Amino acid sequence: MKRLFGAALLAVVAMSCQENTPEPVPTVEYHQTKKVDTVDTYFGVNVADPYRWLEDDRSEETEAWVDAQNEVTNGFLDTIPFREELKARLESIWNYEKVTAPFKEGDYTYFRKNDGLQNQYVVYRYKTGDDPSTAEVFLDPNTFKEDGTISLSGLSFSEDGGLAAYSISEGGSDWRKILIMDVASKAIIEDTLRDVKFSGISWYKNEGFYYSSYDKPEGSELSAKTDQHKLYYHKLGTDQADDPVVFGGTEAEKHRYVGGGVSEDNKWLAISASVSTSGNKMFLKDLENPDRPLITVIDNVDSDTYMLDNDGDTLYLVTNLNAPNQRIVKTSATDPNPANWVDVIPETENVLSPSTGAGYIFAEYSVDAISKVMQYNYNGSLVREVELPGIGSAGGFFSKKEENEIYFSFTNYYTPGSIYTYQADSGEVSLYRKSAIDFNPDNYESTQVFYTSKDGTKVPMIITHKKGLELNGKNPTILYGYGGFNISLNPGFSIANAVWMEQGGVYAVPNLRGGGEYGKAWHDAGTQMQKQNVFDDFIAAGEYLIENKYTSSEYLAIRGGSNGGLLVGAVMTQRPDLMKVALPAVGVLDMLRYHTFTAGAGWAYDYGTSEDSKEMFDYLLGYSPVHNVEQGVSYPATLVTTADHDDRVVPAHSFKFAAELQAKNGGANPTLIRIEKDAGHGAGTPVSKTIELYADLFGFTLYNMGYRVLPEDVSSKVKG
Repeated sequence: MKRLFGAALLAVVAMSCQENTPEPVPTVEYHQTKKVDTVDTYFGVNVADPYRWLEDDRSEETEAWVDAQNEVTNGFLDTIPFREELKARLESIWNYEKVTAPFKEGDYTYFRKNDGLQNQYVVYRYKTGDDPSTAEVFLDPNTFKEDGTISLSGLSFSEDGGLAAYSISEGGSDWRKILIMDVASKAIIEDTLRDVKFSGISWYKNEGFYYSSYDKPEGSELSAKTDQHKLYYHKLGTDQADDPVVFGGTEAEKHRYVGGGVSEDNKWLAISASVSTSGNKMFLKDLENPDRPLITVIDNVDSDTYMLDNDGDTLYLVTNLNAPNQRIVKTSATDPNPANWVDVIPETENVLSPSTGAGYIFAEYSVDAISKVMQYNYNGSLVREVELPGIGSAGGFFSKKEENEIYFSFTNYYTPGSIYTYQADSGEVSLYRKSAIDFNPDNYESTQVFYTSKDGTKVPMIITHKKGLELNGKNPTILYGYGGFNISLNPGFSIANAVWMEQGGVYAVPNLRGGGEYGKAWHDAGTQMQKQNVFDDFIAAGEYLIENKYTSSEYLAIRGGSNGGLLVGAVMTQRPDLMKVALPAVGVLDMLRYHTFTAGAGWAYDYGTSEDSKEMFDYLLGYSPVHNVEQGVSYPATLVTTADHDDRVVPAHSFKFAAELQAKNGGANPTLIRIEKDAGHGAGTPVSKTIELYADLFGFTLYNMGYRVLPEDVSSKVKG
């Protein structure tokens, strides 16, 4: 059915776009957004901010604006004749059993499973050694709230596996609660910890655990600034109010991100402290001698360093200090100064992302964004290269030291993720669980190309589509990008993108500067005063797709979220002629004020701030999407998406950008905003809401590219 659906829909597109002139897109009557006279002065320059009032997420006026905008958007989306068919296909393809790799804690083996359309994955367990078919439900987040908007965001077990601490997110917020459970009885054993943010849960033996948070800000917890992160220790049986601060909290020195992790042998607490999302200090706490002062490993934020493992007092660290692509070093905890570091696995030309399992180090290298995994012993001697199932992304390769069998996942843009077992002693790889999705990867292919950006830099891009694609310039195409924060976009399967490609859609992902695909230098080349490189790389990717007849401007959509939402906002305002559709999601769109909300000041390494200097202010003002919407310009059909509980990139960014577009757009293309209620930045979003979102995104995109109808026979099958 799915192949008929895709082929038939493409035929209709070709017919309606080539032989007929499709009916015009309905005219949208926008909600008129009030303007205020707010003006800020930066280095003698006055900058108007007429929609400042939308930053107040607690006001009834803002809430009324959200409702009014959603009414307009839903009214437009309701006119798309095949929107429900898209939703039905998404539900159909999503509805298969999904199971994660198992892991052992105490007497039990645990795994997560989703029966198909459950809003949240359920945690199951069985006695280790028993048949997995005897598994019982251990923790079901779907019972937390009927609509699935409370999600499980973290789960950690004590040393003997007898206790579990888990964190939950309500409405997608980054503010979490931590509950503590007795594993045998599944009973909650003490009061809930509250107001926890940007935190792991790291147990010390069976006695308690370390976690991180900020002081609760004054004003709105969803938008007020947070910039003093602290590491706490919670001893079981005590009140949270009595939890001591282990690190942070001094006025002399603020750290926006602080975390702590206990070594597997419970000997060391490794502490990381950062002022931004790049670079950290590192300290050690001797848990066997708790009164001993903290040991400084590295006292500046000029590099990224963390502890991979230890063997007693011998520490194994991962660092990019003097090694932009990362290396593994060892040193003694008695004097861990960088001058005493010794290479275990030296830096190579490819970026290193290591893990440990079964007493080995697994070095995953990114080779032009493709995984290559090498197994080493702790002396740095190569054991073997791990034989992967194909060309794509591998993840996992971690376990406790005493285990021999470990698990890893493998995927690419057209291969659904499968789980494999790996025998660390022999190197034997076997399939543990294959995806049961109704999608045949044999019908699709990916091609990696290297195109030239504006300044001559070669940038890789992977283009995925059905085999036999005709390069006629009329294929609907989504160009997806991120380009920031040292984050790599490696090939990975998406259920939603499978539906896009079923319809003959092309999905293209360039590895832009600002990302981590080629190490620290690649990242830095897309930061602060070089941020325009990221936008130029993305524009050049779109031009490559058009020049090589994959698509044309009438059939090109650009999409990205968070920092990628900034990417889309900047590119659509700089080159509105390049694409037909723009889909900025949860974007950082007001570059003059982003650092004044929640933890936004921590992004300054990538962006700089408007307060840094006149030069930095001018640069930010030059590309800030909110400030570069021009009166009378015809912008692409735009569907801005955000959520009312996003406390990472506050929705005011999207609110103000949408208001500017609606007030100034000089063309006929719709510029709409879709605001999800009881949702956040993305993590933990219920499956039902995710399916509705993609039906709206794909429906909006195709409709504005000229799609109008689905064949009745296919439509009836999808509905049936």
